[in-house]
Formats: sequence, structure tokens, C-alpha cells
Amino acid sequence: MSTTAELLKGAAELFPDEVVTTAHVRHFDLPLGAGRFALITLDNGFDHTKPTTFGPQSLANLNAAIDQVEKEAADGEIVGVGLTGKPFIFAVGADLKGVELLKRHEDALAIGKGGHDVFKRLSGLAVPTFAYYNGAAMGGGVEVGLHCTYRTVSKAVPAFSLPEVFLGLVPGWGGCAILPNLIGADRAVSVIIENSLNQNKQLKGKQVFELGIADALFEGADFLEQSLLWTAQVLKGDVAVERPEVDRGEAWDAAVARGRFIADGKVHGAAPAAYRALDIIEAAKDGDLQKGFDAEDAALADLIMGGELRSGIYAFNLVQKRAKRPVGAPDKGLARPVTKVGVVGAGLMASQLALLFLRRLEVPVVLTDIDQERVDKGVGYVHAEIDKLLGKGRINQDKANRLKALVTGVLDKAEGFADADFIIEAVFEEMSVKQKVFAEVEAVAPAHAILATNTSSLSVSEMASKLQHPERVVGFHFFNPVAILPLLEIVRGERTDDASLATAFAVAKKLKKTAVLVKDAPAFVVNRILTRFMGEIQNVIDEGTPVATAEKAVEPLGLPMSPLVLLELVGPAIGLHVSETLNRAFPDRFTVSPNLKRVVEAGKRGFYVYDSGKPELDPEVAALLQQGDSVLTEEQVRDRVLDAVAQEIGLMLDEGVVAEAQDIDLCLITGAGWPFHLGGITPYLDREGVSERVNGKRFLPQGVASVPA
Repeated sequence: MSTTAELLKGAAELFPDEVVTTAHVRHFDLPLGAGRFALITLDNGFDHTKPTTFGPQSLANLNAAIDQVEKEAADGEIVGVGLTGKPFIFAVGADLKGVELLKRHEDALAIGKGGHDVFKRLSGLAVPTFAYYNGAAMGGGVEVGLHCTYRTVSKAVPAFSLPEVFLGLVPGWGGCAILPNLIGADRAVSVIIENSLNQNKQLKGKQVFELGIADALFEGADFLEQSLLWTAQVLKGDVAVERPEVDRGEAWDAAVARGRFIADGKVHGAAPAAYRALDIIEAAKDGDLQKGFDAEDAALADLIMGGELRSGIYAFNLVQKRAKRPVGAPDKGLARPVTKVGVVGAGLMASQLALLFLRRLEVPVVLTDIDQERVDKGVGYVHAEIDKLLGKGRINQDKANRLKALVTGVLDKAEGFADADFIIEAVFEEMSVKQKVFAEVEAVAPAHAILATNTSSLSVSEMASKLQHPERVVGFHFFNPVAILPLLEIVRGERTDDASLATAFAVAKKLKKTAVLVKDAPAFVVNRILTRFMGEIQNVIDEGTPVATAEKAVEPLGLPMSPLVLLELVGPAIGLHVSETLNRAFPDRFTVSPNLKRVVEAGKRGFYVYDSGKPELDPEVAALLQQGDSVLTEEQVRDRVLDAVAQEIGLMLDEGVVAEAQDIDLCLITGAGWPFHLGGITPYLDREGVSERVNGKRFLPQGVASVPA
């Protein structure tokens, strides 16, 4: 039987590039004469921009610190032990770079066991232990504190979570077993399952206290001082820590059932992590923590060796790293300043864009449209949204007044755009209309102004072709809802110059958007893939497969919504328009569904009615559908859809629409909400063997978003 030290030494050898966290022990006398105290500080030697993590050597360092305080506690030299982090950071969990390197199940098991063996020593000391959550705490950082006797949290903590399920893991160092036994199963399900699957939602310090995870809440400024005073009061018996009784009856079962309902709604059984976590929570009902720890070890090892976690880490790295350094973007030194923005159009999309530019750039924004009523409506929308922010306390009255004063509307483009540096159009998706608008804008805009188009599928080069200065036209394609979806497809036309492109990327960064450089090809990235995906679903329906079968076929992907619900969100008319655009460009692969045409001509806004609260096929739509007699099974539908998507992505990469498969995945995650556990789409196609079946090769090398060979 290996000792913890041997386990960690073996794991450390597999992971030579670990950023090592030290565990400093210092001693001092507590206030109120409460006695001698040992404080362990977790610190990796870097500032808060490189948060503290637990790799194998870091766990070994904490283990050694516990060796020291364990002896001091046994010898009666100290009355308690505290655990805290460096400024702004407590600890953010396991070092995932090491997890990616693991190739064997037994090595993965050692990581789980190693963490448990070290952390649970904190609850076995001869004196009480205290965790002081002074800053950001996630995953193993939260869990190490759960093993302590008591916990305090700073009001200034900006982010506190157990994000493992989001990535394709379970909280595997005590989270699934201890948390429900501390705060009750229902609250634990909210933290472990619901928040995780809700785009990794974070808790603030106050919420951590209110949930009962921490026993006391203190201001950030003198957090450690106050925590140590409170510690002294607890040790002297002046403060009694009371925790509510945990309901281990029906409430526990109901909480687990609620967790399964949430998981089904988010991943439709397509990713195992949430279900494994719920199994452990369910089994933790009897309070047997060691049994829970063993179950966590097993789940952790299985999931580490599975494709979902590798895809989850890959997706996380895309969003955290690749998104911040867009591939192919020109030198940012070429970007020109933007001190005023013009928006052509005042409809809903244009108004959303005006609001975004206003909030992020805080420069004058002017809207124009064809009549005063539309202009007033657009400005009114922006004002109303600012009032909502004020009402929610997100901005103060001063800021609200300032923002409102910066947004104006005019009919005359010459008056509005004469001194604008960046002008974006969001008018009707018709080439002749867009060309006319740009001609009018070019006539009145300054020579340096960028002319941006929010087109979703039309050629940026063709749009710019009749201008005197086509080099300053750039595609700037947002996704709806603009405030929520991070993606911005930046399209380089045939004649777009580097300065215009650099300015577009600089503006995107200020807008806090994930910018991806895209070639000027029909429908760019997201709409091209989604249209091929939806087109294949519509084809099988047109040929005779029932609507319900076609929809259910792609449930195993765990997408945020079914294809026809997505069509409803986009709008059938827009869906039809994009499919017609792509059909003209690639008639052999993109079809125009006659049934979709009928739905649009009948003025229907979607395929479903929601009278019962659930989507049901609208009888009027059902009456419009004309179907053939070729009925496919769910599996046949899924194969056809995935084959079509794999073929399209292969062709897009061959055409150079984006630099690499990673950019396709980044676009689908940030622009269409595709799940992290798929890694976007290409890791899933690789994992299921679709890439090789269709294109004769994988999209990504073995070991990227998959277990190394």
C-alpha cells in the first residue's frame, strides 16, 4: 500500500512543469490570550493574476506543513491551526494542466486519493482547524476549507465555486460528500450542479456565508485580523458556532431528483459528470464521509480518463486563452482611436449595438434611420435599458445621466457621421440595401472612419466593391442577444487593410467580445455550420421522418436547445434567407426546404405551440407540412446530421475560413452556446469516429481534447 508521500511523488514525476504552491507555517499568539496558533498560507510566489493551484508537489508541500502542525498539536504547543491564501486568492483547485497529461487510470486515481489523504488530515488534528477564505476560491480551494472545523469568508471574495461539473469532473476532494452534510442536499445541489451548469456561475462572499458554507463574514480590509479575533472567541468559548440540522429525509431525495432534472435539461444525459456527482450526493445521505471520498476517487479517475473532461479543459482553454489572443489579428499598434460611433438603423439589433458601444466605450453614439419615429424609438430603447441598469443598482444616477446624454438620433447622416470614427450598419439583410447605405455613409464620413457591417451571411467584399475606399470596410458580425453571447466574427474583405482590421479588433476588445478572424466566405462560421446542421434536420423531415424523431435524434449532443426551438429564436424567415444565400453559393450541399418556405409564407413564427407549457407541434404547421415516405430512425438521423457537419467543417478548414479547427470550436461555444463537454464540436466528431469516416482524418491530434495515446 503506497503512502500519500509516495503517491504524490509518483504523480509529481508525471507533471514536471507544475507551478508549485508552497505552504508557509508561521506562529503567533492569538488575541484575548487565547493561546499559540499556527497559520498555514498557500502561495505560489506569483501575484493574483496567477492563482494558486494544487498539483502533486503543491499537495506534498501542504502535507509536509500538516506533518509539522500535527506534531505541535499533539505536543500541546498550539491551540489551533488556520489556513489562508495570498492576497486576493485563497486557492483555485487542482492544476488542470497536469490532468491533461495523465494516460493511465491508476495515475488518475492517485490524484484523487492524494488530495483526499492530505485534506482529510485537517479534520483529524488534535486541535480545531480554521479556513479563512480571503479571496477567490474554486474547486479544490473550496474543498480544502470544507475539511476544516470552521470557516470564515471575506465580503470581498469575488468568485467562489465548485466548477468541476461544468468542466466534466466531479468535486472530487470532498465536495460531493462534505457539502451536503454541511449545508443540506438542496443547497449543495445548487452549488455543485445548478451553478456549474449555469455557465459556471460564481458566488460572492456574502452568498457563501448565507448558504452556511462559512460560519462568519468579515469586511475585506481587515479580514484576517477579524477572523483571528473571531477564532480566539470560538476557542475561548465566547462564541458558539451553531449550524442548522440537516434534513436527511425526503428533502434529501427531492434535492437529488431536482439535480437530475436540471442535468437532464442542460445536458440531456449526454455528459456523465453531473450524474456521477448526484450519485455521490445521494449516497452521502447517511453521513459516511469515507465512503463518499472513495466514491469521489472512483468517479474522478473514470472522468479524468474520459473524453468529456478532456473536451471540457480544451474548451476552457479556448475561452480563457485563445480568445484573448485572436489568431491572425494585425499588430494592435496599427489601431486608430475611436471617439465617436455611428449606427445606421434604429431597429432592435441596431439599438442593442448602440447600447453596447455606449456602455463599453463611453463615447458619443449617434443612430440614424429613415424616419424620425424609428430614430426616436431606437434612442428610447437605449434610454429604457439604461434606466433598467440604474434600477438594478448596476450604475448610479450620475453614470445614467452621462450615458443618456451621449446617445442621440438624427435623420441626416451628414450631420450625424461627419466626425465619427467607427460606423456600423445594421439594416435589412439585402446586398443592394447595404451597398446603398455604405455609399451614403462614405460620402459624409471622415476619410479615416471604419465602415463596419453586421451582416450575418452576405459578402463583405461585394458590399465594399463600389466604394472609393473599400479598404476600410470590415465585417463585424454580432450574435443575438448581443448583451449575452460573447462572439464577434470579424471578417476581412478582399481589400480590407491592416489598420482597419486592427481598429476592429481593438474595438472588439473594449466591447469585451471574443473576436475571431474570419475569411469573407458565405455565412462565415457559425451560421454556415448551423445552417448545414439545420438543413439536414429539415431534409429528413421533408423526406418523411416525423418531426419528434428528427429533434430527438440530436439530443445526445446536449445542445442548449433543440434545432426547431433554435429556428424559432432565430426566426424562420431569417433561417430561410440564410439557407437561400448558402444554397446560391453551394447548391450541392445546402438545400432550401419547401416546408420551411411554407411556414414562412404562412407567417408562422415557429413549428411549436406552448399551450401546455411544453413545446408541441402547432397543428397549423403540421397541416402545412408535405412529407415523403422515407422514415429514418434517430440513429440514422444523427449519423446524417453529424456527417454533414463534419464534411462542412472539413471544407471550411480547406478554404481557410478560419486558421484552425480550434477557431471553429471557439465560435460555436461563444456564438451558439455549444457545450463545453463537447469541446465545441470537433473533439466530439473525433471521439465518435465521424471525422475519420467522413474526411479520412481527425480534426485534432490525439491528446488534444482527448486522452493522450
